[in-house]
Amino acid sequence: METMLRDRRAALLLVGPALLIYSLIVLVPVVWSLAYTLFEGNVLSGFQFVGFHNFAVLVSDASFWQALAFTLKYAVVVTLGQVVIGLLLSLMYVFYLGKASGLVRTLIFFPVILPAVAIAQLFSKIFEIAPQYGLVNSLLQAVHANGLIQPWLGQGGSAFWVIVIMDIWTSMGFYAVLLFAGLVEIPGDILEGARVDGATGWRLVRYIVLPLLTPILFSSFIFSINGTLKVFASIVALTNGGPGQETTPLTLYMFNTAFSNGQYGYGSTIATALAIMSLLVTLLIFSSARRDVA
Repeated sequence: METMLRDRRAALLLVGPALLIYSLIVLVPVVWSLAYTLFEGNVLSGFQFVGFHNFAVLVSDASFWQALAFTLKYAVVVTLGQVVIGLLLSLMYVFYLGKASGLVRTLIFFPVILPAVAIAQLFSKIFEIAPQYGLVNSLLQAVHANGLIQPWLGQGGSAFWVIVIMDIWTSMGFYAVLLFAGLVEIPGDILEGARVDGATGWRLVRYIVLPLLTPILFSSFIFSINGTLKVFASIVALTNGGPGQETTPLTLYMFNTAFSNGQYGYGSTIATALAIMSLLVTLLIFSSARRDVA
């Protein structure tokens, strides 16, 4: 009994400081943010208790729904792009490049460690139209496709796809490495046995590789969807939500509402809605994974 008590005290001594720091950094701000949703105002004008009024405003806020639609569209497209391209790259590493894939993996992974501002500046120059043409418009001019020259970042539709391309290019190396780690863990005798039975090419990937890779694929989707739903830095650096509010995600709308307009209560309400949405999407993916495993 005394030994058990000593072990518990030792565990509490080791885990306690970490739990305290976690509570101060994560749990306290979460509770604070939830409390803010019940108030409106700011530090200068004072806070007034309004109950669930902020949630009622949220439902009728056209700007919120516009930001939500952009966020969902962006999250779906970028998540699919990141994971699917990452999967294709990982298959290339294992089945085509083999031991020679190290340099290629490093080069493709390199954008992951670059600052979002640096990447945004790069893509801004690539799609620039003034004061001089960027790479894309210069190439279009060189092939006499002047009708396709346009302000790529000055139009909502084209700006969306520039953001998508930039963020997929930035992070596809991470998912390629993640899935590559899963591929190399597949026992070689299983693959050889499948080849002996006549499973080659697409049939080998579909019936052998993908089922064995399913847990890591679901993990990749969870990582990606949670990251894309909370996109902020890359869009702020490239378009700052423009033109107008056409590329404004929920995170940027929340930031502007709280810190530019001083509406901390309503900003916290937007943050709460985003957190609930992320949680629901994660639970949906988990439930799908359990059904597939069962």
